Amino acid sequence: MNAVPSPALGRLSRRSLLAAALVAAPTALAAPAHASARPAPTATRPLLLGTYTSAEGGGTGIGTATYDTATGATTPGPVITGVENPSYLALHPSGATVYAVAEQDAGAVTAVALAPDGTYEVLGTRPTGGSGPTHLSVHPSGRWLLSANYTSGSVAVHPIAQDGSLGERTDLVTHSSPPPGPGQNGPHAHQIVTAPDGGHVLAVDLGTDTVYTYRLDESAGTLTEVSRAALAPGSGPRHLTCHPGGRSAYLACELDNTTVVCAYDPDSGTLTPGAGQSTGSDTGYPAQLVVTGDGSYAYLANRGPNSLTRYAVEDGGAALRLLDTVPAGGDWPRQLALSPDSSLLFAANQRSSTVTAFRIGSDGALTPAGDPLPAPVAVCVLPLP
Repeated sequence: MNAVPSPALGRLSRRSLLAAALVAAPTALAAPAHASARPAPTATRPLLLGTYTSAEGGGTGIGTATYDTATGATTPGPVITGVENPSYLALHPSGATVYAVAEQDAGAVTAVALAPDGTYEVLGTRPTGGSGPTHLSVHPSGRWLLSANYTSGSVAVHPIAQDGSLGERTDLVTHSSPPPGPGQNGPHAHQIVTAPDGGHVLAVDLGTDTVYTYRLDESAGTLTEVSRAALAPGSGPRHLTCHPGGRSAYLACELDNTTVVCAYDPDSGTLTPGAGQSTGSDTGYPAQLVVTGDGSYAYLANRGPNSLTRYAVEDGGAALRLLDTVPAGGDWPRQLALSPDSSLLFAANQRSSTVTAFRIGSDGALTPAGDPLPAPVAVCVLPLP
């Protein structure tokens, strides 16, 4: 993955990508559906879809689609080619560039420029220094890309240029301690994200049952560890989501089928996990939690039972109360995403190769919206603003 793909310019349908967002009515970015009984104006918005290009029946790059903001109905679009195994996607704060992991032995990250006229350009690929990257995120400054190498248990930092392209890696940190948890053969960094305070970076490691807090040097692009949060041995923390209030976070623990509410101290970056609680299913492999923009409800994707769990967020974010579960509408819901106004929830269903959409009611209840969108080995869905 040291080679940089030639920046071939591809043509997309005018309403398939950012162009769809630009022609949509500005009023479509309304308050969350549960905040008002007044329906949001109808508009068409774009979706990007992650897949495994090396898997049987997988895709050929980053898929595109559009959805109706009122009905949730989805329409498939063309594919952004020249991107290998883009199993997770992240958008730059400017909205002009999307980044994808290349989840393979020679881990890499790729930058793709998205033009307002609906065209795209692959800006290049950089090695992550590890294997099997499963997650990446853009620092709020827009100057640094953070990625997590699952197989090798490390996290990496790349600089982002003004045009959105990536520079050579500035740091690589391997989680060498504590020892792997029960049944694990080593560290498995599954996620890296900037905390709401903007001054700390949180890395979730499934293999060591630990969440590491780092401080990012925004001049040098290097990480310095400042604290660790130990989860229950064998819990397998996979994905962390922060409450918009900035003092609570929620962990989906894959191996012991629990959700964990954590207190977060923005001054020190210390994360303090609570006890594991029910996912609403006796069996399963929790994948990811998302929280509505107003912080009222949280939703969990649970593989195996193929369900979506609804929680009420209470005590200013410090507590989750299980409300119910509903079918995900597909097999193996790998990842969830909310529309920018939190009126719709999307689930990427890996084994059924579909993306399902749900309307979010005033009470946070989920109602299926439209027919499932065919998406080869769908492992990530990213609604664009």
